[in-house]
Amino acid sequence: MKPGSSPEQGAAEAAVAGAVLFFDGECGLCQRLVRLLLRLDRGARLRYAALQSPVAQAYLRRHGLPVADFDSLVFVPDWRRREQREFLVRTAGALAALRVTGNGPARFAAGVLGLVPERLRDAGYRCVARVRHRVFGAGQERPLDRPEWAERFLHG
Repeated sequence: MKPGSSPEQGAAEAAVAGAVLFFDGECGLCQRLVRLLLRLDRGARLRYAALQSPVAQAYLRRHGLPVADFDSLVFVPDWRRREQREFLVRTAGALAALRVTGNGPARFAAGVLGLVPERLRDAGYRCVARVRHRVFGAGQERPLDRPEWAERFLHG
């Protein structure tokens, strides 16, 4: 259990299995991506947390990743093995998240985009990251479309 977390939070965090996607909770585009993934992921295989959340901040610090000025998402393939340095960022993380959803069209899109060299994909990603707040606005708190989606977010 992390220092400062309650026994309930520690137990809930430890019980999470499978992939986790950390996203910029202050980014409108990132929030739209998460909502899309929630809709696609009918098997509830992917979990989420904002990069600004305590659980994500602890993970980022543990692995020497930036803890402010976010320009990437972070995909952790197996939360049970979060102590190991296994994560994907930028487009590799986004494509992995699409694949995990298990949805046919999403997996197909990930496969097609995966044909583009990572260096080119990430260059496009960085361009979008620079203008995302101007184009898509800041993220805003709003209710999830389905109440059961709240269970897919890590807290603590």
